[in-house]
Amino acid sequence: MAVTEKMKSAYRSFFKRVLDVVGSLSAIAVLSPVMLLTALLVRLLMGGPVIFAQERPGKDAKLFRIYKFRTMTNEVDAYGVLLPDEQRLTGFGSFLRSTSLDELPEFFNILKGDMSLVGPRPLLTSYLPLYSDVQKRRHEVRPGLSGLAQVSGRNLLSWEEKFDMDVRYVDNITSAGDLKIIVATVINVLKREGISAENSATTEPFTGTAPSIVRRF
Repeated sequence: MAVTEKMKSAYRSFFKRVLDVVGSLSAIAVLSPVMLLTALLVRLLMGGPVIFAQERPGKDAKLFRIYKFRTMTNEVDAYGVLLPDEQRLTGFGSFLRSTSLDELPEFFNILKGDMSLVGPRPLLTSYLPLYSDVQKRRHEVRPGLSGLAQVSGRNLLSWEEKFDMDVRYVDNITSAGDLKIIVATVINVLKREGISAENSATTEPFTGTAPSIVRRF
């Protein structure tokens, strides 16, 4: 048991980061033609900027800038206010999301150390004051390109169930578990299943958890 716990600790503190660096470098090298083509098409079909950058909370809730390919226009109403997400999401943007191509620039976030290949998804900063003390524990690790919730019925889960899985992941990080999530993610992407973005265009925003249904660990 002691050896197993030491192996888990070593993976979490050192080898997980090694996997992130090797994995992100490999993905960038292999997928660079796809990223260049996607960037060109975004520029031609939607104009600039090609990259969507937004502050998200990372490990210990420290903010970093996440990078994605832009999927929405910057259209505003008569008062200069951005139109709702569903009105600004383009057909090509929907395609990028359904194929997860919009997520490819996040490999650079992983290489920088902002994110990990596997971990709780980085959500909006506006959600930070809404988390329960238990839900806040999702920020004890680097956020991930994919995570346990994303391969476990993502669109069918409530926010509370997603956060439960995030915390369960934080408490049970192993190399075997991460590899299973990576393989499941690749399968889901190829099948174009479980696609969802962390905004109101595709899912209801998180507004807080009622005290009576907050999970206890």
